[in-house]
Amino acid sequence: MTYINRDYVDSVNTNELVEYGINKMLENLDPHSSYIPAKDASLVQSQLEGEFDGIGVEFGIIRDTIYVVAPLTGGPSEALGIQSGDQIIRVDGKTVAGVGVTNRDVFEYLRGPSGSKVKVDIKRKNAKELIAYEITRAKIPQYSINASYMVNEEIGYIKVTRFAATTYDEFKKSVVDLQAKGMKKLILDLQGNPGGYMGAAINMADEMLGNRALIVSQEGKVAQYNQKAYAMKPGIFESGSVIVLINEGSASASEIVAGAIQDNDRD
Repeated sequence: MTYINRDYVDSVNTNELVEYGINKMLENLDPHSSYIPAKDASLVQSQLEGEFDGIGVEFGIIRDTIYVVAPLTGGPSEALGIQSGDQIIRVDGKTVAGVGVTNRDVFEYLRGPSGSKVKVDIKRKNAKELIAYEITRAKIPQYSINASYMVNEEIGYIKVTRFAATTYDEFKKSVVDLQAKGMKKLILDLQGNPGGYMGAAINMADEMLGNRALIVSQEGKVAQYNQKAYAMKPGIFESGSVIVLINEGSASASEIVAGAIQDNDRD
């Protein structure tokens, strides 16, 4: 960097250049290693903490316009009557449609401290004029389990989309609820689950494995960082049959759970 700053013909953003270089180096390690720049750290963290402060909508960007896919149940947008299919045209008086908006931009526009307010102008199908809303941001819970039901009289199904701060508690509740309905066999769907907190994965596996079963072993070049995690407590589903579904989109914590079930010959 010293040579670039001193000898390169044009001025460059040193931080951006360094971050680009780090990303390229990590790309050569494995598909799941990545660098999180400081400006993205809080966003990534919030996605794993189980809740965030915002207006409570699931959104998508279509043809350079922010679309409301769905207002989140119990959130401030739902309470005000914002609907699926609404288009967000302006935020606090600033036009956000047709200007090359990105997901990061949307997070910056719509998220903020709980109790703070944001004004949005929305275009709704069949409405002649934009509809103005002033939304008070609130705590928005993010759930890790988006499906939990009985397939038949004995088989339960649980779909886990990520391993976040609340995942373990959500999983336990789902298992207990399904057991109350007669579940004796479990299909645990981790397809497309990119992972998250390792602790959540270890705790989940612990509920399905007998005492002292090895869950995961970490080994590296430095022996002091080697460690193993074992099942340490009576699990709520140690005896029933378990099938874990994974695919190429299952990584990290998902692989820990699937591997622990397989390596311990859990049927």
